Amino acid sequence: MIPTITAFERSPDGGKGLARDMRVRWALEEVGQPYEVRLVSFEAMKQPVHLALQPFGQVPTYEEGDLVLFESGAIVLHIAERHAGLLPNDANARARAIAWMFAALNTVEPPILELVTVKILEGDKPWSKERLPLVMDRIRTRLGQLSVRLGDADWLDGAFSAGDLMMVHALLRLQLSGMLGEFPALAAYVARGEARPAYQRAFAAQLAVFTAAHAR
Repeated sequence: MIPTITAFERSPDGGKGLARDMRVRWALEEVGQPYEVRLVSFEAMKQPVHLALQPFGQVPTYEEGDLVLFESGAIVLHIAERHAGLLPNDANARARAIAWMFAALNTVEPPILELVTVKILEGDKPWSKERLPLVMDRIRTRLGQLSVRLGDADWLDGAFSAGDLMMVHALLRLQLSGMLGEFPALAAYVARGEARPAYQRAFAAQLAVFTAAHAR
């Protein structure tokens, strides 16, 4: 059965592959699973039909038969568990890969998203200029810790896994800030993720939606 995911009709990321449906697209491409995409507008995301799939009015969602999932991490984990290629066969290595998925979502990504909030959503607030250095320091702390853990390895724990997929995508939000350049090992790590053919296919698919939407 071919799953259907939802994605922004007009993505706010400017075609940079930052929207969270990118993670799901990438995972599906990595495991060779065809999929369909249903585009939703910001207005439609707040309507009962979509809220029945995603109670918080966000994307992506994932539908496969009578299974409906929301939250990109849960969707990627489901894909990784159903298909070979994103989780190791060894039980301990598999558990570690899943731990890295949680680390990407719960430890590394939150301060990065806070930076987006400070710069974009709170940029006009009087406390923004004072808060920004504090947020950047928190990000640098996490990046330093992650860089030490990665060392000179290609991936976080052996072969590429769903943990790397989630971590690379979380780090991608930092490219425009220049902060990744302060940590060469992480910059190279992200570049390796972007160079994967599955990432390239997923990025092209998401970019095509953005291009089509803005051509109208």
